[in-house]
Amino acid sequence: MAARPPKNTRALVVKKSPADRKPLYHDAVIEERLIPPSIVLWIRRGQYPGISFGSTFGADGAGTVVASTDSRDPLLQKRVFLTPMRGWDSSPDAPEPATGSTFGILGGGSNPPIGTFADYVVVERDQVIRSPDHLDDVHVAAWPLGGLTAWRAAIVNAQVAKGQNVLITGVGGGVALLALQLSLAKGANVFVTSGSEDKIHKAKALGATAGVNYKSKDWPDQLAKILEARGGASALIDAVIDSGGGDIMGQVNRILKPGGRVVVYGMTANPQIKFTMREVLKQHRLIGSTMGSHKDLVDATNFMVDHHIVPTVSHVLEGLGSAEEGFKLMERGDQFGKIVIRMEDGVQVPARL
Repeated sequence: MAARPPKNTRALVVKKSPADRKPLYHDAVIEERLIPPSIVLWIRRGQYPGISFGSTFGADGAGTVVASTDSRDPLLQKRVFLTPMRGWDSSPDAPEPATGSTFGILGGGSNPPIGTFADYVVVERDQVIRSPDHLDDVHVAAWPLGGLTAWRAAIVNAQVAKGQNVLITGVGGGVALLALQLSLAKGANVFVTSGSEDKIHKAKALGATAGVNYKSKDWPDQLAKILEARGGASALIDAVIDSGGGDIMGQVNRILKPGGRVVVYGMTANPQIKFTMREVLKQHRLIGSTMGSHKDLVDATNFMVDHHIVPTVSHVLEGLGSAEEGFKLMERGDQFGKIVIRMEDGVQVPARL
């Protein structure tokens, strides 16, 4: 007889905001619910597509397999993390159109109808990956969505390589920090921007070459001077990994080499990007990058293990009831790295970092 989990689980679910609440901000409520048989802050602001009210929050999750349909399953009692998306297997370009399922990300929606902010999560067996031995569960939980997005943006699309100059904007968020760590492991010289001098200092402590504050209007000029001081007048950026959108092409035009890549994985500054004839004449390439494939995640995890990369965790919150504190941290932008909820099961896996 295969081991089976309890019939019920607590889950943090998204509930529709009252119509008169301004600005719009959906509720996060802990509910007791039956375990089913088979980008959180943006969801609460109503700025994420495909929100399904009553669905469970959370795309990232790590823990121990406690039940399987096969009592001899070798994954039983093994540490694993969940793949944070469905509908993209191995295509190098984009989700496969003929898989029979559309691309979707876990948490807050109906495709798939799964979220990780719960005591127990039931998923398909082929949608878990063994956790790396050098990480505890807290740091593993900080990896899947951010690691996949960063890998796809930095390694697959920006094609970061040894000796290149790479600019990562908005350092402090989980994806940007993982892009920094992956790029450093590739041997690149990484420059960063942030609106916080403290976050720039922390990024340099992780290995960034230098950083500039994007609140200064002349930050591209400041970065140009840093590049010149390091490599002479001809020193330029090879690739930009950006989360803001907006006028990023105009801002980096002078410091981006001809044929350079700008990879955008988010648009927190502005949902439109201006692309002019000036960029065309310089052969600049603008590439959109969203998540990645199952194969990308496996490749990224193997690389992370080979280079002993440890995801940066900003805060560890205890139990689902502390989730609101995490939302407030994100709203204020106080975090440097991922915010992780540690479930209240009394079991701690020792860290080997």
